[in-house]
Amino acid sequence: MPRPVRDEDRTMTTRPMLSVLSIALAAFSLATSRADGPAARGVPLNLWAHERSNAQAGHGAKPEMVRVTFEPAEWPNIRFPAPGGKPWDWSGRSFALELRNLDAEELEVHVRVDDDPSADGIRHCRTGHATLPPRQTTTLTLPLSKVDPMAHGMRALPGASSARELTVFGDETFNPSHITMFQVFLHGPARARSLEIRSASIVPAASSSLEGIVDGFGQYARADWPGKVHSVADLKARHEAEAADLRAHPAPSDRDRFGGWKDGPRERAGGFFRTTYRDGRWWLVDPEGAPFVSLGVDVVTMGEQTIVEKRESMFASLPGRADPLARHFGMAFGIHSGPVKQGRTFSFYAANLERVYGRDAFRPWRERTLERLPSWGFNTIGNWSDPRFYKNGKVPYTATANIDGNHARVSSGSDYWGKMHDPFDPQFALDVKASLARVVPKVKGDEWCIGYFVDNELSWGGFGDQAGRVGLAIGALGASADGSPAKRAIVGLLRAKYTEIARLNAAWKAEIADWKALEAPWHPAGSQSKWTDAMRDDLRAFVTEFARTYFRTIRDELKAQDPDHLYLGCRFAWRTEEAIAAAAEICDVVSFNIYERKVDPAKWGFLNGLKKPAIIGEFHVGALDRGMFHTGLVSASSQDERAAIYREYVGSVLDHPALVGCHWFQYVDEPITGRSYDGENYNIGFLSVTDTPYPELVAAAREVHAKAYSRRAAGKATP
Repeated sequence: MPRPVRDEDRTMTTRPMLSVLSIALAAFSLATSRADGPAARGVPLNLWAHERSNAQAGHGAKPEMVRVTFEPAEWPNIRFPAPGGKPWDWSGRSFALELRNLDAEELEVHVRVDDDPSADGIRHCRTGHATLPPRQTTTLTLPLSKVDPMAHGMRALPGASSARELTVFGDETFNPSHITMFQVFLHGPARARSLEIRSASIVPAASSSLEGIVDGFGQYARADWPGKVHSVADLKARHEAEAADLRAHPAPSDRDRFGGWKDGPRERAGGFFRTTYRDGRWWLVDPEGAPFVSLGVDVVTMGEQTIVEKRESMFASLPGRADPLARHFGMAFGIHSGPVKQGRTFSFYAANLERVYGRDAFRPWRERTLERLPSWGFNTIGNWSDPRFYKNGKVPYTATANIDGNHARVSSGSDYWGKMHDPFDPQFALDVKASLARVVPKVKGDEWCIGYFVDNELSWGGFGDQAGRVGLAIGALGASADGSPAKRAIVGLLRAKYTEIARLNAAWKAEIADWKALEAPWHPAGSQSKWTDAMRDDLRAFVTEFARTYFRTIRDELKAQDPDHLYLGCRFAWRTEEAIAAAAEICDVVSFNIYERKVDPAKWGFLNGLKKPAIIGEFHVGALDRGMFHTGLVSASSQDERAAIYREYVGSVLDHPALVGCHWFQYVDEPITGRSYDGENYNIGFLSVTDTPYPELVAAAREVHAKAYSRRAAGKATP
């Protein structure tokens, strides 16, 4: 899944964090509650000592309130510096904002608190985001204590059942005793958006014991809710009841055996999946020639492990060594921050499956999964799923490939998952060949395979931001030609264009001694606002060639090893215009991970100009009314609202002419105490840890999926 990136403009200390934040890694909690919550009981802050960028401010409903209108811009914001330059001491407290969305549409809002003037969106700050319902007032609470959820190995801790807890991220060394500023900002609104800041205050920090919070089934032990399992008999009864439900709800009647539209206009039967453009819309085509929209689920596996070592007190019941369920213990290295770096793990989901199916649970669970997905209207098993679903003969699937090896890397300035592959390194092509060879034989020749996702959420840079857009060029220039093939490539391009260093200096308004000096690490002087048009053009030309080389190298090798299946791209999270254009030029399908409440046709209208189909590799939404601690990257107030958002999101995909599908992340909820390697504990499954489907979500999926093809063909919502 997507995670945070670094602030790409190092010269703007007041800039908000890069708001692919809806796809960012989080490490601290932002809780939302009703307007009569903690803000009313806190120590109020003055809202009229502020600064603004691309925003207008005026009086709200009361004199102490501020009405803010954010203009269409990349980072419109309103900032509140500590008075007189004397930092606030908010030790042991939380920060609360009472906001009212003044618009008739929901509003994604971001909040940031800095502990130093050099804060850049990652360092020296803590940041959170929330979705404000239309014309409603919401209180957001941002914890500031150094004791954060990740110190306990999870992204969010247990909270009030009525609260919606979101995850945010920030500097691990954040100092709440030295607060220099807070700000409210939006990311790239397409039109002017307004909200009212009704109050800002510091409030007491919440705390609670974590002892015994997990029961023997992996559920939250301190609450009850519809569908909670209390015994093994409950587990088995749910399993039998679901079997009857699946028999009563077969796949939609308009589907062929691949899940394509059997009643739709036919194409030539090609034996494998391919793409077509018909009547102003892109489609996939299944092996028998039927139109196909890929409705999928990611991470179809037997669940994730959670670390139990050094956290044993959290678990009310773990199996002893003689218990057959002890086989579901394992060992992991993980937890990016906090004291638990490695240790013994346990999979409650796998243990619950064994309680139902017996020791050899995989086979019957696999068969149940292959019944569930068509019954729920899905026709694709998505990325990160168990390879034992390859060649299953019942549900189409995508293959997962990742390029690894010892080739060089390049920093884009947005490198959370790691630096970008250097495609100019000859070793890269060798590593591509070896990496693909580990996957291709598993699916080659199988008509049920749609194609390959290769890599995921790579460090391309920042979309719409000048410095981020050419971050890979800046990273290449900042390296040495001795160790960086990308550096040698960019110097070579510049030498070929300018021939003389004096001509480059004149075009860039630079002072580079000679070509040899440029081969050493070199960084542009001053702010990006001082860059010349020629410099921008040259840097963009390089990142364009960089992206083309990356995609072409993979495409050529993939088609050499497997010419029959589609190349589905790299699943963009961080992205640039140049990278997207190169993907559209070379890939069969361009892929994006889009964590939003729906696909806004204005924001994503550029897809129509790519002249290639696009697919969404990940999306989700979660709520906190069924014992989970974290909503994931898009939040809902309840399972009912979660289901409504699912319908709206899938509908927006079906209505978009360029999109040929979307894949939900993921099949099963993450462990409530965090998955072993990074602490995520999101309510993002179609199933709970007890293998219990969320009925509201299943009903929503069946409803919208049943009308998918007729809606897609109509080009608008069907009644």
